[in-house]
Amino acid sequence: QVQLEESGGGLVQPGGSLRLSCATSGFRPDYYAIGWFRQAPGKEREGVSCTNTLNGSIYYADSVKGRFSISRDNAKNLVYLQMNSLKPEDTAVYYCATDVYPLGCYEKAFDYWGQGTQVTVSS
Repeated sequence: QVQLEESGGGLVQPGGSLRLSCATSGFRPDYYAIGWFRQAPGKEREGVSCTNTLNGSIYYADSVKGRFSISRDNAKNLVYLQMNSLKPEDTAVYYCATDVYPLGCYEKAFDYWGQGTQVTVSS
């Protein structure tokens, strides 16, 4: 059974950093694509960063390029989203998701989701 659980969210000041973790079970994370998404109040869920298992590339949304990075610890079945230089507009619930071969970094491309963790960037 595929399961994902996010942690690491919280309140941080603008310019600060957070590292989100996604604990995975029921599948080999190195065989599956992993995506980080976020949803702010009143907005659609958007893809922040997604891995591509076919060519090894990593997608980052323009709004987070140079500030966020995704990484894995396959031995621990963990996937991370390191978030630096955080801005108030990064405030959202962040989700990790997985699927074997998603067609892109968008919500409908992924079938398996965690419950989300709140990130609030405010002074």
